[in-house]
Amino acid sequence: MQNEKTSATLSAETGNQQKRENAGKYLTFRLSNEEYGLEILKAKEIIGLLSITQIPRTPPYIRGVINLRGNVIPVMDLRVKFGMEAIDDTSETCIIVVEADQGERTVRMGILVDSVSEVLDIAAEDIEDTPEFGAGVNTDFIQAMSKTRDRVIMLLDINTVLTTEELTLANNVSEN
Repeated sequence: MQNEKTSATLSAETGNQQKRENAGKYLTFRLSNEEYGLEILKAKEIIGLLSITQIPRTPPYIRGVINLRGNVIPVMDLRVKFGMEAIDDTSETCIIVVEADQGERTVRMGILVDSVSEVLDIAAEDIEDTPEFGAGVNTDFIQAMSKTRDRVIMLLDINTVLTTEELTLANNVSEN
């Protein structure tokens, strides 16, 4: 019985530590009717939709590349990456330029979103663990859930959203 209490206490302490680590400022954005957030330090800038040059033989969620002040940056359509229906771009469609870690390198990539909402300061008490959906559902890219202002925001781990394949593509594009 004592070991069960100790194990439960350690699990609660680990959960509280994780909530404290996830607390902070998040840039929130919309895809369809859902709201997502990413750590503000991972978002380098928000830009309006630019002309995107398509790259042959890339996955459907890779929209192409943009020229941002002389730098070629790949752009991923996050809607398509998440298995949502592709839609026509609107006046609110924008690109969030993010930095993700690839080993010892930091890689820049644009993510196309329906609209940007706001920057929120999310407190530890507003953060919940990602619910378990069973073995067939991969939610590794969601680091936590926030219940803020009567709404649920999925807090993304951008390093997990962008796979090694995508980060390698971004790295190769930026080197050429």
